[in-house]
Amino acid sequence: MEQVKITTERDPRWPSVINRDAAADGTFVYAVKSTGVYCRPSCPSRPAKPKNVTFYATCADAEAAGYRACRRCNPKGPSLSEAIAAVVAEACRRIEDAEEPLKLDALAASAGMSPFYFHRQFKAITGLTPKAYGAADRAKKVRAELADRKTSVTSAIYGAGFNSNSRFYESSNEVLGMTPTAYKQGGKDADIRFAVGQCSLGAILVARSKKGICAITLGDNPDELVRDLQDRFPNANLIGADREFERLVAQVVGFVEAPRIGLDLPLDVRGTAFQQRVWQALRGIPAGKTASYAEVARRIGKPKAVRAVAQACGANKIAVAIPCHRVVKNDGVLSGYRWGVERKRALIEKEAKA
Repeated sequence: MEQVKITTERDPRWPSVINRDAAADGTFVYAVKSTGVYCRPSCPSRPAKPKNVTFYATCADAEAAGYRACRRCNPKGPSLSEAIAAVVAEACRRIEDAEEPLKLDALAASAGMSPFYFHRQFKAITGLTPKAYGAADRAKKVRAELADRKTSVTSAIYGAGFNSNSRFYESSNEVLGMTPTAYKQGGKDADIRFAVGQCSLGAILVARSKKGICAITLGDNPDELVRDLQDRFPNANLIGADREFERLVAQVVGFVEAPRIGLDLPLDVRGTAFQQRVWQALRGIPAGKTASYAEVARRIGKPKAVRAVAQACGANKIAVAIPCHRVVKNDGVLSGYRWGVERKRALIEKEAKA
């Protein structure tokens, strides 16, 4: 029987080359006759003509055939994206370890990049600018310091890396959603408006601080939702719904029922720098689509932090607006959801049909 040769364009590996699919890296390499080099599938170079391409299982096979490694995509070592991710990860560590905020120029110089390129790559990987990442890290530290009842507010502010009380107080609402003293005292004297409504998923509670929406929670029992809010802010002034606030709740309910209309509301997002990176990535998943925990980990430049990504999803207290329900296991199976797997399934199905 005559053997039929598969052309390059019909080879199942060719689409990975055309699409520069990083997921295919390590499974094969391709060599280009006209240049004498071999590349990984995700190589950013201009695609070669199919007639000049030959596929090999390993780098050693390609080199045995007389090809040399591409210097741009470095198929024998870390890819460009992996190298940049490592540089950004090191910059994150420097920001976290610094006693005072680091300047963009200094961070870029240590990374061997121009400030513009470093800033763009840092934001692409983390979802935050270097300045915002530093602010989120200091916010995490000051919240931890304030949680210690024996630590004074002033000590907490300086301990978190703020070099003056006045500078921190200027941004305290952005960092904490209230004054440091109020936060330390469980939200004492802070006004948090809330209301409970009904949607197709059951009871829904929406709460807002001066900064923005600080909670959207779902459940079967409205009283339990209110008690949960009280536990989070035991000393805050919880103010029941008025007509204006009920319109905001109606807007959130409308988003639950018709997710493609969007929800353009300010959010009071409180979490660690890592959690904020994850939550930012979640907001980038379009309605009607899902992503795996591993995919989210790769998007934030932490491919090995799959379990930490799952924990960040579980720590999210703003349902639907930060769509942790769009994250599934690698095989597509729905895993745990703070407000119940059945609600997660209902949200995904609703978005798919919208």
